[in-house]
Amino acid sequence: MDVTCVPATTDDADILVEMIRQYYEFDGIPFNEKTLRPALDRLLHDDSLGRACLIRQEGEVAGYFILTFDYSLEFAGREVFIDELFVKQMHRGRGVGARALECIEKECRAMGIRAIHLGVEVENVKAQSVYRKFGFGPPERYLLTKVLAP
Repeated sequence: MDVTCVPATTDDADILVEMIRQYYEFDGIPFNEKTLRPALDRLLHDDSLGRACLIRQEGEVAGYFILTFDYSLEFAGREVFIDELFVKQMHRGRGVGARALECIEKECRAMGIRAIHLGVEVENVKAQSVYRKFGFGPPERYLLTKVLAP
């Protein structure tokens, strides 16, 4: 199985938006294209914020992931949050997500990233199982969020 992860460009924005729509529907996340597009555009134009990548299986777009950067004294350097990782329905169960995680780890090591974080829905036991196989564990702390309205 040939799975590759390639950096997304501004030319890929429409493809990404459609997959993001599918991901949000799958996880029950409200989708608002009017707020999403400018945020995605900024990410695609500013490498200091993170990376967007397309996951390709046999040359066909099978999914995507979004990495965002942060800096931590606790981890003594830059850290990454896997903000989104999505594999299209027809490509699931074929190891595509696992290959994407391998790509993410390899890229992060090359960039000198010290820690990788991710969030997963409590009900998504299948994804949790895959993440645990890659060394992700349950949090020692809870991530609390306060959304600041624009």
